[in-house]
Amino acid sequence: MKWMSFEARGRASYGIVDGDGVYDVGARLASRFPDLKALIAAGALQEGGDPAGGDERLAFADIRFLPVIPNPGKIMCVGHNYESHRQETGRDKTERPSIFTRFADSQTGHRAPIVLPTVSTMLDFEGELAVVIGRGGREIREEDALSHIAGYACYDDASVRDWQWHTRQFTPGKNFPQTGGFGPWLVTADEIADPSALSVTTRVNGEVVQSQPTADMIFSIPAIIAYVSAFTPLSPGDVIVTGTPGGVGAKRQPPRWLAAGDVVEVDIPGVGLLVNHVQAEA
Repeated sequence: MKWMSFEARGRASYGIVDGDGVYDVGARLASRFPDLKALIAAGALQEGGDPAGGDERLAFADIRFLPVIPNPGKIMCVGHNYESHRQETGRDKTERPSIFTRFADSQTGHRAPIVLPTVSTMLDFEGELAVVIGRGGREIREEDALSHIAGYACYDDASVRDWQWHTRQFTPGKNFPQTGGFGPWLVTADEIADPSALSVTTRVNGEVVQSQPTADMIFSIPAIIAYVSAFTPLSPGDVIVTGTPGGVGAKRQPPRWLAAGDVVEVDIPGVGLLVNHVQAEA
């Protein structure tokens, strides 16, 4: 099952994907579950998933895609989690994952722009697999971690590199408005038997710039969940962005920075195809 968040007729909602449209489940359940995060927190994805009650079907052409979870309590991101990316950045090997954070208001939806800020010319792409937490917890064991996942989505952790490189801390370069592409939808965990058997491909203007299987992650998804939940409680709707393969624009010779008009695609077969165009900040 695929769930998405969207806006139609000036109203934010959520629903079940059906081909090139979506059933507006939020219109029926908003009084109980005002958004997709609330539906996940209630453990009601399956309960809400029957559009037989007459939910209106809206065509994608008539809606605006929102980030899959527009209001996560936490967005935890993993740096240098593919060996190819670690090597191209020259980072030392570590015994534990490198974690940084994004803010919810830095996100943007499928088919929406990623914004090149006026203070930078070094906007970079990072295609990644995102995990959405379904059942919260603290000190989650690796062997139990997959049971805490609601589903998976595509993410473009677009980075403003010069601001990222101001210091060894990533936060400024990862939190400019509308730089975190998240979509197009959430594929529920029951549809993905093994998240380590997926592949992540990023294209810029149709050219493949990153491509690697998720089996090449240095730290597995269960290991990441166990580590993060050891220092902070995870809650339903929290997002973990699991790292990007090698091939980022900053490490190409010459560097390949995103420019206004570029189109970035993050393609994870079985999960989705996230498409964003780059737009200069007004």
